[in-house]
Amino acid sequence: MQNELLRISGLPVLQNRVYASMSSAKASPKGDMVLIQDEATGLVFNAAFDAGLLSYDADYQNEQACSPVFRQHLDEVLSIIRRHFRTPSLIEVGCGKGYFLDHLRSAGFEATGIDPAYEGDSPYVVKAPFSPALGLSADALVLRHVLEHIQDPVQFLNAIAHANGGRGSLYIEVPCFEWICARRAWFDIFYEHVNYFRAADFKRMFGRIREQGHVFGGQYLYVVADLASLRDPAAVRTDLVELPADFLAGIERSKALALSTPGSKAIWGSSSKGVIFSHHLQNAGVDFDLGIDINPVKQDRYMAGTALKIVSPENALQMLPAGSLVFVMNSNYFDEIAAHSRGRFRLVKVDQNEF
Repeated sequence: MQNELLRISGLPVLQNRVYASMSSAKASPKGDMVLIQDEATGLVFNAAFDAGLLSYDADYQNEQACSPVFRQHLDEVLSIIRRHFRTPSLIEVGCGKGYFLDHLRSAGFEATGIDPAYEGDSPYVVKAPFSPALGLSADALVLRHVLEHIQDPVQFLNAIAHANGGRGSLYIEVPCFEWICARRAWFDIFYEHVNYFRAADFKRMFGRIREQGHVFGGQYLYVVADLASLRDPAAVRTDLVELPADFLAGIERSKALALSTPGSKAIWGSSSKGVIFSHHLQNAGVDFDLGIDINPVKQDRYMAGTALKIVSPENALQMLPAGSLVFVMNSNYFDEIAAHSRGRFRLVKVDQNEF
């Protein structure tokens, strides 16, 4: 049995993939979202997910470490890992472009990374999807923003446990579904994330949890658990998920603000949140001039679906008139963005419902 929570059609399937041209961005694949809670496991996921639509390659750009704010977050994560992982042997599954892996190695961990989207030439990274066939094992494993992308997360964790001899410690970090619901963060529901986790989900998955909490202003949920205690989660009858009745109301509020504000409009943050925000607003009849991002590998490329051109903060200052309406996708970066924009724009925090 499944409890349907939300249904959305035609979402861009890879929000963190950037495109070389407007035409290729507009032609990017689309997929449907049928968000459900499984009544057997209690887990929340997209029942319409098709992994065959996704391909993680060099054009997949999800590195956030260009921001000092995000680097501070990674320092906090490192402190948690140091608190629990007493031996240097470590594997980071889904190491991305390798920034945090380098951070771990600089901190003294003998860390190996695994990721098919890795672009560099580090001898410490295996450029491949995780598989037991790789023959890798370690005393501890890190999965930062991996499980939300995996169609069967429990099976994936079991594969990791099998490859690691059923032993070891595990640090998991994922977006927090409770935060998404509380903030009515409709722009955080996207195809690339098949799973939406709550703290209770991990308590059902693991018999021994050393530490659990929230980081990055509550947006991310983390857990440190013993891999040997992994078990199949069983739903609790009273643990039913319900989206707030006004969960999608921010779309209309954003539309009303955009259409009632003359002049140029842009979004600041051209990753997942920005792709979904602009997708829904464009469908509602709102046009944006551009997207802004500090990540240089995104700049002068185009966002999936809406084909908004991504520019640097410096170029945005030249291209947008003073007083332009700019929607800030993540308020964690607001002070940083305000400093970059030098008071030139009208900034609106979309995750604070500031309309």
